Amino acid sequence: MINQNIVLYDWSNGVVMIGIFALVVIVLAVVPILLMRGDKKKKE
Repeated sequence: MINQNIVLYDWSNGVVMIGIFALVVIVLAVVPILLMRGDKKKKE
């Protein structure tokens, strides 16, 4: 009965780290795209 109550691994820390990593990857993918779209040369 005691063995059933023992938590073998706490998933909350891993889920948080994966979420933060996914957020960083999305930001690093979107920022260069926005910079390329906004970098239009002005006509003189």
